Amino acid sequence: MTDLSTNPSTAGVPARLPAAVLWDMDGTLVDTEPYWIAAEHELVAEHGGTWSHEQALQLVGNALTVSAQILREQGGVDLHPDAIVERLLGRVVDQVRERVPWRPGAVELLTALAEAEVPCALVTMSYATLAREVVGRGPAGAFRIMVTGDQVSRGKPHPEPYLVAAERLGVDPADCVAIEDSPTGIASALAAGVPTLGVEAVVPVPRQQGLSRAASLADVDPATLGRIAAGEVLDLTA
Repeated sequence: MTDLSTNPSTAGVPARLPAAVLWDMDGTLVDTEPYWIAAEHELVAEHGGTWSHEQALQLVGNALTVSAQILREQGGVDLHPDAIVERLLGRVVDQVRERVPWRPGAVELLTALAEAEVPCALVTMSYATLAREVVGRGPAGAFRIMVTGDQVSRGKPHPEPYLVAAERLGVDPADCVAIEDSPTGIASALAAGVPTLGVEAVVPVPRQQGLSRAASLADVDPATLGRIAAGEVLDLTA
């Protein structure tokens, strides 16, 4: 990995910054995946079904309607998928109102991007009701726009959410950086042509072609994201 600070050819050259940073939310910006998993277990238990941790991990990064259908089929939740989504969302919103579990380094990186005047978008399969709660408890003005699961017709891993975010910001997806924690979200961002940084949370983020990785957002700054936007593939997991 090239270190710009010790590369003579870049000495004195201002670091390039991404045109925008497109953030996933659950598991990336905030550690809410345990909230979702607990809500799933509670709902399945109410309906007399069984639900394992391994089954819960299958839902990470999915569109909520997809997760709801899986809960019906595998967890025995005898509710309409929309009702399942409403129940899960309500439970997670309640928990976020009690405490927002920010991922390490997330608030600091958001603040640094704002100071560098790099626009940010939230691109999440959670619905607007939860996204607003999280954004409202973060640094003021950190996000220019939100693209939520109830605003797109095709959720992750389809590229639509990231393409919509770039279009709304008026930027080229290739000039941005997406930050994701799940294979589903990573697939969505890469399919949209967005250089992507994977930061592992509750599911593994394996090495793959074209994917940058970091162990923590605490290891990432705007200049690092600029390098990824410029085409470097970085591995900061070591």
